[in-house]
Amino acid sequence: MATPTTEFYFSGITKCLIQKGLLSEGEARTHVQEAAKKHISLVSYLVANKLVNGRAIASAVYAEFGVPFFDLDAIDLKTLPVKLINEKLIRKHQVLPLFARGKTIFIAVSDPTNHQPLDEIKFQTRLNPECIVVEEDKLSKAIEIALEAPDTSMAALLDEDLDNLAVSSVEEEAARNEANSDVDDAPIVRFVNKILLDSVKKGASDIHFEPYEKNFRIRFRTDGMLHEVASPPSAVATKIISRIKVMSRLDIAERRVPQDGRIKLIVSKNRTLDFRVNTCPTLFGEKVVMRLLDPTSAQLGIEKLGFEPDQQKLFLEAINRPYGLVLVTGPTGSGKTVSLYTGLNILNTIERNISTAEDPVEITVEGINQVNMNVKAGLTFASALRAFLRQDPDVIMVGEIRDLETAEIAIKAAQTGHLVLSTLHTNDAPQTLNRLMQMGIPAFNIVSSINLIMAQRLARRLCVHCKEPSDYPESVLLSTGFKKEELKTLQVYKAVGCEHCTNGYKGRVGIYQVMTLSDNMRRLILEGGNAMQLAEQAKAEGINDLRASGLNKVRQGVTSIEEIDRVTKE
Repeated sequence: MATPTTEFYFSGITKCLIQKGLLSEGEARTHVQEAAKKHISLVSYLVANKLVNGRAIASAVYAEFGVPFFDLDAIDLKTLPVKLINEKLIRKHQVLPLFARGKTIFIAVSDPTNHQPLDEIKFQTRLNPECIVVEEDKLSKAIEIALEAPDTSMAALLDEDLDNLAVSSVEEEAARNEANSDVDDAPIVRFVNKILLDSVKKGASDIHFEPYEKNFRIRFRTDGMLHEVASPPSAVATKIISRIKVMSRLDIAERRVPQDGRIKLIVSKNRTLDFRVNTCPTLFGEKVVMRLLDPTSAQLGIEKLGFEPDQQKLFLEAINRPYGLVLVTGPTGSGKTVSLYTGLNILNTIERNISTAEDPVEITVEGINQVNMNVKAGLTFASALRAFLRQDPDVIMVGEIRDLETAEIAIKAAQTGHLVLSTLHTNDAPQTLNRLMQMGIPAFNIVSSINLIMAQRLARRLCVHCKEPSDYPESVLLSTGFKKEELKTLQVYKAVGCEHCTNGYKGRVGIYQVMTLSDNMRRLILEGGNAMQLAEQAKAEGINDLRASGLNKVRQGVTSIEEIDRVTKE
C-alpha cells in the first residue's frame, strides 16, 4: 500500500513548519498526535516542550502566509481591550485582542490557520477579526497579565443607567450560580468580583477600599506591604461599598457604626474563598477592609516556615511534650497564627482532643474544636478555657493571653497535664517573661509551666528570578552585624524587580528567636531578673535573637539587608 502524500496528512501550520525545515514529517506526525492527546494546539505543544522556538514559528508563518508579525513586548499589556472578548474565549483559544478600529478587531494569535477561534469571536463580538502573528510563549504570558489588570478606568460604570443599578441579595444558592446569573452582567458586580479574584491571584492578605473627598482608592496588602491597584471615580464608591455589604450580609442602611461580616465566594466546585469584612465610617464615607482567610496557609509544612534546623528541633520537642506552655510572640501580622496552626496540624491525630479559643477563628481545620469569642454574650478567653478544662482536653490553643485571669487559667492547665499554646504581644522572647511577671503571675509558676517561648517576624523573600549580588562597603556590613572574618566570603543580594515579583520580592519567610528555659534562666527569673538580664543570659547560651536570625537569612541569600533592617528595627 502506497504511503499517503505529505499534503494529504499535513496542512496549515504543520505543513509550513515542515517546508521551512523546522520539523521532519515523522516529528510532525508524532507531535500532532501528542498535542491532540493533551487537547492543546501544535504550536503550544512545540513551544511548551522547547521543541521549536516561538519566534522561529512566528517568522515562518509570517513569511509563508503574509500575516502581519508583532512583538508583544512593544505595548502596555494592561491597556488592551480584553473586555471586548469573553474571558473564556481568550483562555480557551489563547488569543488576545490588541485594538479595535471601526468594525474590525485585531487579534494576536500564534496559529493564523486555525479559523475556529475567529469564527467564535466574530459571533460573540459582531466584529470582523483580523489576525496578527505573535510568539506563542509571549502570548500565553501576555494573556495572564492583560486579564489580571483591574479595569481601573471604570468607564463602563459612568453611563446614564448607573443610578438604576440594583444590587441584589446574594443567597447561598444564587452565589453558586452567580457566573450564569443576570446580575453578573452588572458592571459594579463584575468589578468587585474582579478585585476579589485579583487579590487571590496576587497573593494579597488584605484589600482596602478607601473613600476620600475627591477620589476612591483600592489597595492590596501583598507580602506585608500596601500598594494601590485601582482608583475608580468617587461617584461609584457608595455603590461598590454597598455591593460588598450585600455580599457579606451587612446592613446597607447603617453607615454610622462599624460592622463585621464574612463573604464566601464560590469560585468552582472544588474551591471557595473566604473573606472577613469590616466597615468603618470615615469623614467621606465607609472604609472597608477585607481579610482573605486562606486555609492552605496553615498547611505549608514546618519545613517551609523558615526555621533554622536547631530552632525547628526545639519547637517540635516543645509541642510533642505531654504538658506545658508554648508561647508565640510578635506584633500583629507576624505570622503567629500560622506557626501555631502548623504545630496543631502536626498534633491533630485521632488520639488527641484539641480545642481552640480564638477572636475570631480565621483558619478552619477538620478535627479541631474551634470556638469563636463573643464578649457581648459573655464568651471570653477565660470562660472558654474553663469550659475546655471540663471537656477532657489534650491540647488547648488560646488565641491571645490578654489579662491575668486568662494567664492564670492557661498556666494552671499547663501544670495539670495539658499542652497549652498561646500568643502574646511582646517584641522578643525575654520580654515575654517580664510581661507575665508584670501581669501578676508568680515567678515559680512561670518557671514550672513554660516549655518554650518563640518570638517571630515575617520578612519578604528576594525574587529568585531577578535578585542580584550587591557590593556594600565594609563599614556598612560591619555596622549591620556581620563579623570581619566572614566578609571575604560573604555574598549579599539586593532586590531588583521583574514580572515575576513585586519590587524585587516574592513571598515571605519567618525569622525566629526560639528560647527554652535553662536552669540558669529559671534561676534568673526566680531572682526577679529584668528583660535585659534575661536577654544577656539567652545570648550567652547561644540563642539567636531576631536580628541574628535575620542576618542568617541574608547570608543564605533569602532576603536583603534592607528588609532585615525593616522588620527587626526596635
